[in-house]
Amino acid sequence: MKIDREKLRAGAAEWGVALDSTALSRFADYAALLMEWNQKINLTAIREPDEIVAKHFIDSLAPLPFLKLQNNAKVIDVGTGAGFPGMAFLIARPDLRLTLLDSTKKKLLFLQEVLAALGLEAETLHMRAEEAGQTSAYREQFNCATARAVSHLRELSEYCLPLVKVGGFFAPLKAAELSTELKESKAAFSRLGGRLERVETYQISGVGGRSLPILKKISHTSPKYPRPSAQIAKKPLV
Repeated sequence: MKIDREKLRAGAAEWGVALDSTALSRFADYAALLMEWNQKINLTAIREPDEIVAKHFIDSLAPLPFLKLQNNAKVIDVGTGAGFPGMAFLIARPDLRLTLLDSTKKKLLFLQEVLAALGLEAETLHMRAEEAGQTSAYREQFNCATARAVSHLRELSEYCLPLVKVGGFFAPLKAAELSTELKESKAAFSRLGGRLERVETYQISGVGGRSLPILKKISHTSPKYPRPSAQIAKKPLV
């Protein structure tokens, strides 16, 4: 399977992300490995080359200009799955110190093969997000935490904000309509040491409307957070 490299280059450029020939080759190899591994384990329901370019690659790259990540920033992609958006960030920005966190070992084995094939370095972390948030090696260690998930922003914040250092930020990739989630998450942001800075809204051709809430970490998270996942689900922060 081959992707249209020019379509990817142009699509990324629309968002101010310049992909050189090395990056484009890496994305092509990534797509090929994704399809190869997808026959063995369920990594993605998206299988058409143009859809992979739009719905995985460009969708993952579009937030980068909004994040303004400094050189060598420490970034964690929570629940990374097949590597979105974290691997796309790293291909565009190989300087990033990236951690790819997932609770499914097979997905991390896939990502380890991708990293080796692409000649890139990142940490693959086999752990649940709430465990990482209570582990000193990861708690409040990152300049940026991100996730591309359908989880409610309130619960997602409890998983991710404890990983962010004071002065850093949490920026999950979300669907377009976010006003209700934001309202319901306000108390959680405050209790976790975060503050909503702004919400970037944008349209990606072939994908649709997207929202990128950017939460700044303004104070340390209380040691009681994150709680076990069952508690997070049963008693959301209000």
